[in-house]
Amino acid sequence: MLEELRTWAFTDWETPFAATVEGQIAGIAYIRKSDYYPLPEIYPWISGVFVAEDYRGRRISERLIAFANEYAKENGFEKTYIPSIHTGLYEKYGYRYMGDIVNYANGTDRLYVKELI
Repeated sequence: MLEELRTWAFTDWETPFAATVEGQIAGIAYIRKSDYYPLPEIYPWISGVFVAEDYRGRRISERLIAFANEYAKENGFEKTYIPSIHTGLYEKYGYRYMGDIVNYANGTDRLYVKELI
C-alpha cells in the first residue's frame, strides 16, 4: 500500500482516506475498483481499513468507513463492499453478510455489502 501512495496508483474515483488526531495519522482506509479478489463485477471496495493501536477504541474506523461511503454515494454508487475475516464487526456499520469469497491466495474471506440510501 505504501508504494501505491508513493506513486499515486489510483484511477478515476479511487482514493485513500486518512484520519488524523492532533496532526498524527491515526487510521487509513481506501476506496477501490478492485481488491484482493478475482471479482471485477463487484465494486467499489472499502479496503485496507487500519487504525493504529494507540488510537483504537475511538470509533475511527467507523468514521473512515462512513466517510468512504459518503464519498462513494457522491460518486454515484448505490452500494459498497467490504471483505473481512471478522464476524459481527461490519454489521455494526450497516453492512450485511453476502457470503464467502476466495482471494487470490486461495484463502476464504467474508463479503459484506451496504446499501447507500
